[in-house]
Amino acid sequence: MLLVAVVVIAVAAFAVYRLHGVFASHDVTSTPSGAVNDIVPFNPKHVVMEVFGPPGTTATITYLDVNAQPQRADGVALPWAYDTTTTQPAVFVNVQAQGDSDSIGCRIKIDDVVKDERTVNTLNAYTYCLDKSG
Repeated sequence: MLLVAVVVIAVAAFAVYRLHGVFASHDVTSTPSGAVNDIVPFNPKHVVMEVFGPPGTTATITYLDVNAQPQRADGVALPWAYDTTTTQPAVFVNVQAQGDSDSIGCRIKIDDVVKDERTVNTLNAYTYCLDKSG
């Protein structure tokens, strides 16, 4: 009885070993050294938000920074700019401004390409610029 059990276990072990060989589970895929740790390069984005108006204009500015966090600046003398660089693959930026003059404008540039620009001419002018494709 003991001899039969040993033979059955030996045959089963041999069968499992052969099946592993048939289905290539012993093949190990190797990569060249250091290839796993390579960082895929991409271009960082240079983001500039600007608010402009006539000389002496002050404005209240609210904007989303490159991390999509709301920010506010009160009583800012124009021209005003938020200039930063990010390594995020996409950015969503928004700027809103209301000034104390009859004219105000905003501009969003990403990598020196103007994505949105608006100018408003009215009493206590209000404007906004938005880019969600950067």
